[in-house]
Amino acid sequence: MNVRVLVVEDERDLADLIAEALKKEMFTVDVCYDGEEGMYMALNEPFDVVILDIMLPVHDGWEILKSMRESGVNTPVLMLTALSDVEYRVKGLNMGADDYLPKPFDLRELIARVRALIRRKSESKSTKLVCGDLILDTATKKAYRGSKEIDLTKKEYQILEYLVMNKNRVVTKEELQEHLWSFDDEVFSDVLRSHIKNLRKKVDKGFKKKIIHTVRGIGYVARDE
Repeated sequence: MNVRVLVVEDERDLADLIAEALKKEMFTVDVCYDGEEGMYMALNEPFDVVILDIMLPVHDGWEILKSMRESGVNTPVLMLTALSDVEYRVKGLNMGADDYLPKPFDLRELIARVRALIRRKSESKSTKLVCGDLILDTATKKAYRGSKEIDLTKKEYQILEYLVMNKNRVVTKEELQEHLWSFDDEVFSDVLRSHIKNLRKKVDKGFKKKIIHTVRGIGYVARDE
């Protein structure tokens, strides 16, 4: 699945190291270096996992976690801290954290824990997404229209997967950009339009029934109706 991760860590070198490691795993990553921005992002942006340090300026990790859960944001949270006392681990878990990793840690373990949280979140879901006669295999990242395999770039697949996951619902251009590109990426509207144009050629060309539709002035929708 397309995975977007938020890293909230005030040690800039460590935050950037974590971000680079996650990006190598093909995740989309946003980084915040203080609790104020971290609080805003965690409450207002769609993430699949939040990696949250406890000792942060402005708002600490406890405050951010508490606000997330009180606001109904159930995104899995992996807490990081130099505080290794069992009391702190218990406090975080009782407040709604999903996992806990004391510093210092091995980046391989952090990635494994992030993957475990993602699996836990989606383990009850099928690896197949279906929209009409279009089938996406989220395990292999392959797409099929009928019996024909469709050759897609990584970004084309990500866009198509997100549309099919939200089939019959109009997805705005802003939502697509927020979920599939990090805040550091410069995404111009013509870039998204170009991807959609290519997707239409690959997915709909030659088929009487079209899957991908444009809702003028709003965004796009994958329809199986």
